[in-house]
Amino acid sequence: MGNRMKNGDAGGIGDLEMTKSILIVEDHRDLATVVKRHLVELGCDVVIVSDGPSAVQAAETRSFDLILLDLMLPGFNGLEVCRRLRERIPYVPILMLTAKSSELDKVIGLETGADDYLTKPFSIKELLARVKAIFRRMEALAAAPEQDPAIVQLGDVLKVDPITRKVTVYGHDVELTSKEFDLLIHFARNPGRVYSRTQLLDAVWGHRHAGYEHAVNCHINRLRAKIERDQHHPELIQTVWGVGYKMTESLPNGN
Repeated sequence: MGNRMKNGDAGGIGDLEMTKSILIVEDHRDLATVVKRHLVELGCDVVIVSDGPSAVQAAETRSFDLILLDLMLPGFNGLEVCRRLRERIPYVPILMLTAKSSELDKVIGLETGADDYLTKPFSIKELLARVKAIFRRMEALAAAPEQDPAIVQLGDVLKVDPITRKVTVYGHDVELTSKEFDLLIHFARNPGRVYSRTQLLDAVWGHRHAGYEHAVNCHINRLRAKIERDQHHPELIQTVWGVGYKMTESLPNGN
């Protein structure tokens, strides 16, 4: 892992409302140290580990607000770390750091459960912008139940509780990751409304970035795999060709 960050100014750092804890999983020590220094300046509490097994152990031992996860690691790689963490800790945001820039690598990372990705070499300014965007979104979601605590229920098919983040589909409880839940409740609160990928990026990810349509597509596919009876013929989240996606207004039979 010899990729270094581009030189970049970390200017424009604003204080977070409260201390955030971040786990950096990176086997390139110099890179991890530089990232840690800037995140500490941002007001974060930072822990560094350098291999896959240590990452899983650290995340299971302590609660983190964000995990910065390198793709290529000793022990087992970041994709496997991501899979294992999603089985155990579905809601912690994961920002994957990858030296690979192909679309396939990005898609695979997102499909295993990463919320976001950043390709090396990256500027510290861009990294901090991504981190702050994730934290802003987390804070907005934490405040959301006070503004709209109502359970969203669509017939006998779908029930979403924004406070407990519990989802029931066709009478069965469904475990969703943070982004999957955010997407689902956004759709469920607005059935019939069509959203473009850009609008979904703004509403759920909290920022725009060129190429991030893949993030939307991958998370929609993962969400469909969990809530649809047949993900290849979706009844709940439908594609509006040439525009985007919507939650259907014509609910299927819940039996």
